Amino acid sequence: MKLRPLTGTITALVTPFSQQAVAYRDLAKLVEHQIKGGVNGLVPVGTTGESPTLSHEEHMDVIRAVVTAARGRVPVIAGTGSNSTHEAVELTEHAHAAGADGMLVVTPYYNKPNQEGLFRHYCAVADATDRPIILYSIPGRCGIEISVPVVERLRARYPHVRWIKEAGGNVDRVDQLKQALGADITVLSGDDSLTLPFMAVGAEGVISVASNLAIREVGQMVRLALANDFTQAARLHRRLYPLFKALFLDPNPVPIKVALARAGLITSAAVRPPLCDLTPAHLPPLVKALAALRK
Repeated sequence: MKLRPLTGTITALVTPFSQQAVAYRDLAKLVEHQIKGGVNGLVPVGTTGESPTLSHEEHMDVIRAVVTAARGRVPVIAGTGSNSTHEAVELTEHAHAAGADGMLVVTPYYNKPNQEGLFRHYCAVADATDRPIILYSIPGRCGIEISVPVVERLRARYPHVRWIKEAGGNVDRVDQLKQALGADITVLSGDDSLTLPFMAVGAEGVISVASNLAIREVGQMVRLALANDFTQAARLHRRLYPLFKALFLDPNPVPIKVALARAGLITSAAVRPPLCDLTPAHLPPLVKALAALRK
């Protein structure tokens, strides 16, 4: 499979539901909205896709559905992480067979391995495929961070491990990674509100929640930053910032699903337990941010 650039605006897709079943028609509609909006890649069954509450069969069906709907027009990067190394390897093998262009692999959550255990975990996953693996560091959810030395060791050992989704909320981490690895590592922001600051110090794009809805706006901001036009990119960032914040007033993906349903892009804002409906007090600021986006 020819490798395509995994930079720019990559959307962390929601998984639409209808009466608690996956709404595949809505999912295909969302993929088409993304591609027409100029997205650079799609991530099904990440955290935004509610992977923890999908069965293994649903997990793979969603990957296959997105690969089918995308029809090779943009890369599809399947979420295949787990806190079980065996399960992460199995999901990676299945996603490879389903035609995914790459894998997004989150750090093991809850069991919190040490850095050597984390290195061995990622080695096992990398041995299961020759397609790109995006490391995913999100200590706020998983309780551990991928250390820079572990990233260096993985990059030295595997040519297809050269990307990291950085969601630790720390601009300095981008500098640390780029100081250590330079052009040998591609950093992608994992926080919409930090995309522009991250890109100012070397990140090359974002795996975005907001772009589920605002693909053209987020995409334009990222393109401007990649072209080193940070003056215009900052203007777009300031316009988008209220939306970036409103989308995380409740746990992701609750607010973005409400926004997508209000826009008619999905039929229902339903999420699976233990997630629940949007907190009523958070609806007015979300609606206000959505209205401002349309001006």
